Amino acid sequence: MGRIARFWWRDDDAIQPSAALDRLLALAVPLALAVIPAHATVELAHRLAGVGRVTVLQHGIAHDNHAVPPAKKAELGTSRPAVSLAGALAEGRRKLEALFGVGFLPVLVPPWNRIADDLVPLLPQAGFIGLSTAGPRRETMPGLRQVNSDLDPVDWRGTRRCRPAADLVAETARHLAARRIGQDATPVGLLTHHLLDDAGTERFATGLARLIADHPAAAWTSAREIWPA
Repeated sequence: MGRIARFWWRDDDAIQPSAALDRLLALAVPLALAVIPAHATVELAHRLAGVGRVTVLQHGIAHDNHAVPPAKKAELGTSRPAVSLAGALAEGRRKLEALFGVGFLPVLVPPWNRIADDLVPLLPQAGFIGLSTAGPRRETMPGLRQVNSDLDPVDWRGTRRCRPAADLVAETARHLAARRIGQDATPVGLLTHHLLDDAGTERFATGLARLIADHPAAAWTSAREIWPA
């Protein structure tokens, strides 16, 4: 049949090496690692040097919440001018480029997956070629491709632990069905947070990683395949 079911893996909030990150890297699948520019360390750059299957993306500016309650948490929301945010994002991009070199891809991952509508058109001018949030995609705009995460194993509104495996399997099947009938042409995106994930989340992600890697009709896709520089 060939490899027709495509998946990609985005992991958020990276700043420095850790045992949890080492476990993630040991899975040996293509990984898009969303790094926070303000807190990114030289040690992380050294840890990722030569790990070709990892692509660094930009996770906002400092992952600070600037939303005014009762609004939901957001760093790139409407509480600050879009032009000033674009400038800060460009500065963060330059830092990540200096730290990670060719390992960095100028794709923005907004903290909490939220970004103001008036900031999005400024991203290409700030040097970005891609955007990744969660859920439904925006309309395509020139110079910027959006590919989102689809599958988040964590029950953020409840236990903050891994959701039931049966629910995750059913959700994955729904995403694959949508792609099979042409409703969505992007790879199914798995989202994890290696610093926060519990043992159940790690087990699910590890099992999915191995299943896709071994399945003749599925494959992992790298961020560089999604966003050719």
